[in-house]
Amino acid sequence: MEKGAADQHGYRVSLGHLAAGGAALGRLPDGRVLFVDLAAPGDLAEIRITEEHRSWARGELLDILNPGSERIRPLCPYYGSCGGCGLQHLAYGAQLEEKAAILCDALSRIGGLRDLQERGPALRIIPSAEYGYRNRVQFHGTAQGAAHGAAHGAGFKARKSETIIPIEDCPVADAGIRRRLKTGGIIPPAGRDRFTVYSRGELFLQEGDGRLGRVSILGRDIIMEAGVFFQSNAAMLELLAGELLDIADGADPGLALADIYAGVGTFAALLGDKFKRIDLIEANHAALDLARINAPGEGNRFFARRDGDWLRSFLGQTKRGAKQGPSYGFALADPPRQGLSPGMAAWLAASGPPVLAYLSCNPASLGRDSGILAAGGYELASLSFYDFYPQTAHIESLAVFRRPEAAV
Repeated sequence: MEKGAADQHGYRVSLGHLAAGGAALGRLPDGRVLFVDLAAPGDLAEIRITEEHRSWARGELLDILNPGSERIRPLCPYYGSCGGCGLQHLAYGAQLEEKAAILCDALSRIGGLRDLQERGPALRIIPSAEYGYRNRVQFHGTAQGAAHGAAHGAGFKARKSETIIPIEDCPVADAGIRRRLKTGGIIPPAGRDRFTVYSRGELFLQEGDGRLGRVSILGRDIIMEAGVFFQSNAAMLELLAGELLDIADGADPGLALADIYAGVGTFAALLGDKFKRIDLIEANHAALDLARINAPGEGNRFFARRDGDWLRSFLGQTKRGAKQGPSYGFALADPPRQGLSPGMAAWLAASGPPVLAYLSCNPASLGRDSGILAAGGYELASLSFYDFYPQTAHIESLAVFRRPEAAV
């Protein structure tokens, strides 16, 4: 990447690959790393510094002097002002390549899996529909709603601002959500300035209406509620669930499954026929109540606890010589962005089951936890990048770890 040159307006900078978060990387004349949002690899751009630190800075685009080869015209008229999408200016194939590189870099640089590129498992990249994929969307009520009518009653936060932009269409949203936006059919519930809707096929749910929905995933009905977390891209969820079913076929069916951060029990419901028992650990009581409906298998156990609280209880049972301490053949972990808690990561590394499937929404925390798991004897058996959120910098992945004796 060329170093930037300053002029009376700003800096002229050649921009390269994307960093985590979606900003393109450049260099200032003094050698500091520069992060520029809404820039594309290969852009020659004029930028203005907006944030300065000792070793890095952040800038904003003033002008594209020479666009990179993968830069395209954004589809959405709100793009750039809306805070939702950040990569619509980049061709979809390039989005996949850049996000895959960020994922591999995190496992190599943060996790210490240095030979991932040369000798590690090949990264599988699973693309999504580029637009119209998002079934679950969070909106904000707008102050302008009362003045402009119901059609402008819902909106999104502006880019890097708390201001709410009224929205009449969203190209990444499911068709049912788009129709209601265009006709003013999405109205904030009374007393809520933030709310979630879910749409797929004939189903439309809005947080606050008190209704439950029934979503078919690989032919299995999953009961969900708009206000309780559920994956936002149902088509990709089905592909991911299919891979998990294949992985589960290689685990010991005579042992139990640990579903850690179980949510509403989607994966437990789909994998339930493969294991004698499933232990579901989920701190959100509303989600676990739905999981009891979705995965009611005989012998299944439900723990409404944070992972650390559950782990302390489990280890306490083990120390007391509990006769029926859990013996897991397979663990599925789907943690929030911060990844596994330190205690959970340490326990899995030391005493985890032969097969561990780790679903991640943050390459950095996955990289950190992968290093801990590798130090405990796990080997990375496969790595898949599922692009649940095209046009954004979000990266969802599935890393499968196996003990060497469990390799298949």
